[in-house]
Amino acid sequence: MKVKHLIFLFSGSLFLLTQSASAQHNHMDMPMKKDSAKQEMHDHEKMDMHDMKNMNMSDSTGGMEMHMNHSFSLSLPMNRNGSGTGWQPDATPMYAYMKHGSKWNYMLHGSLYLRYIRQNLNHITRRGFGEKVSLPNYVMGMAQRQVGKNGLLTIRSMVSLDRIFDGGSGYPLLFQSGETWKGKALVDRQHPHDLVSELAVAYTQRINRKMDVTIYAGYPGEPALGPTAFMHRMSAFNNPDAALGHHWQDATHITFGVVTAGFRYGKFKVEASTFTGREPNENRFNFDKPRFDSYSYRLLFNPSANWAFQASHGYIKSPESNHPEENVNRTTASAQHSMILGSKNRWISSSLVYGLNDSGENHKESSLLAESNLQLNIWSVYGRYEWIQKSAEELGFDELPTKKFPISSFTLGLNRQIFSFSNTLVQAGIQGSLYTINKSLGGIYGKNPLSGQIYLRLTPGLMRM
Repeated sequence: MKVKHLIFLFSGSLFLLTQSASAQHNHMDMPMKKDSAKQEMHDHEKMDMHDMKNMNMSDSTGGMEMHMNHSFSLSLPMNRNGSGTGWQPDATPMYAYMKHGSKWNYMLHGSLYLRYIRQNLNHITRRGFGEKVSLPNYVMGMAQRQVGKNGLLTIRSMVSLDRIFDGGSGYPLLFQSGETWKGKALVDRQHPHDLVSELAVAYTQRINRKMDVTIYAGYPGEPALGPTAFMHRMSAFNNPDAALGHHWQDATHITFGVVTAGFRYGKFKVEASTFTGREPNENRFNFDKPRFDSYSYRLLFNPSANWAFQASHGYIKSPESNHPEENVNRTTASAQHSMILGSKNRWISSSLVYGLNDSGENHKESSLLAESNLQLNIWSVYGRYEWIQKSAEELGFDELPTKKFPISSFTLGLNRQIFSFSNTLVQAGIQGSLYTINKSLGGIYGKNPLSGQIYLRLTPGLMRM
């Protein structure tokens, strides 16, 4: 019954806007006065021609209209939206529902997987073996309106029913670590997300076509640290699993208390945040205490419609409840690329992400991720490669607290659209993962562990004109 209830609840939320969006547009044009609209057209005419050539305007590609607005800028395309205040390439396709009101405009997107997952399937008597029917899911909504000629107000929220349907310990995921359940560190499992994963408001003041100033506040929200979170990256569009380097790269995407100030000049944006360093606690239904004891800063650069770069650094105070005395300095860098391949639903999106956690006393571990999704209309092929260093303590081996273990994983998946309705996609997929580990871990997990899963997925289709 739980599965039926989740599908019903998710579908109801996801289709809330569809009845009044039968003539959906592939843009989110904010209501403007005539002089403002005229200025907008003049501004967009000045856009770099190289960018325009790389942006497919077809109504079936999810590409951009010139008068589309970004969540935090009246001068940028909506497709640049990432998680939090981050950027993706302008050529990134968008899968969402949209509704236009007289003053407010709305967007809704999300994802629900119903899957069977089996970890370390070739070593069922070794550590890390696990199987489960799992339902990772989220729904994210946004409302925004123009304020005067140059102001933009945005409200965003994200909810997830992970805790209800996947339990307090989440789902099995080989070599994953981070956060706790019943006071014990989670190892070989991915923790569930909080019921309320984002509740944020932002105001942007446009100075001119090249310059914006933004203030963003979330409880919870996402600070200016790391790339677009894994669940919102189009390079991971069809992959249900969190990255093994999640807590090295983008784990701060749910932070209970964050304020970010940002300034954009042309193709660059600089941001600084103060936020709560402690990761969400085991009660996934409450609002944790805001502390504002940590900080971060980030530089974003989109040189063309196809590329998005970021580099960031953050000081995170006492992120883990099991090690309250331990602080982390996190450094990340990433490159994202997206390209429309044709007039239909054909595109490719790729990401390269580096993350470093430095908590002192020989606890300095790096991570590297490379992932890509090739969408060929109803078929998709996707993959992810990860290399990460995890300490013995991170993997639950307290007797070897200072030793680092390099872990490599390669995931390959195939996804196919079964049918669609009301601009909603129903997909089926299969994926497998191969891990390479050193001999000391091989004696515990077995040689070259394998994991696999099959799934059904419900998600919005491409935004329509």
